[in-house]
Amino acid sequence: MNTEKVTARRLTAEEISELSLQDGIFVSAEMDGLPLDCYAPAFLTRPGKNFEGGSFTARTIFGEEIHVLPDNVEERGIWMADEAGEEIEVLQSAGVLLNLALFVPDGKKESLESLYSAARDAFGAGIVQRWSEETVAVPDVKVDLYEEPARGRKNTNSQNRDRRALDIYPTRVRFLEPSDGWKFVVEPHKEIVDDTPTI
Repeated sequence: MNTEKVTARRLTAEEISELSLQDGIFVSAEMDGLPLDCYAPAFLTRPGKNFEGGSFTARTIFGEEIHVLPDNVEERGIWMADEAGEEIEVLQSAGVLLNLALFVPDGKKESLESLYSAARDAFGAGIVQRWSEETVAVPDVKVDLYEEPARGRKNTNSQNRDRRALDIYPTRVRFLEPSDGWKFVVEPHKEIVDDTPTI
């Protein structure tokens, strides 16, 4: 495991209740129920003052949610960096997991194998792995993707639309997320024709 020693101190429930979402903390490095004998960088899921009952929820930088009763001596608690504290082992991010959706023209097996080989050459044969593979035929069609308010009034003009992306393939739309309070509108692609007269 890639860890480093960090000087930190354990916080009380009262101290945690004063933390905001931006305050960096350390919690037990559990992953999918697998306890690890170290800590992970994390942030509270909501400001400390909004928690009740002395139980706090933090999300680690690895996406795991940890529920903590900080005053319970049997739990590891919540820690914060402090030069006057004690040393703890903190799990570091060793890399990034990419979930890739690749469009391969004419999708031949040889093309996919050459992509895989190039990735292994670039990052190392022991690093790049194919966990699952789904081959989907993609139609050669493009759409226009707009965002508009999720609760827009009916029979209004489209001036409140915000063009999010142009010339996008429909299969890519499912990998995007709209902004908060907005929804996607997908329409057949229309070429923009400039009718401005020229001299």
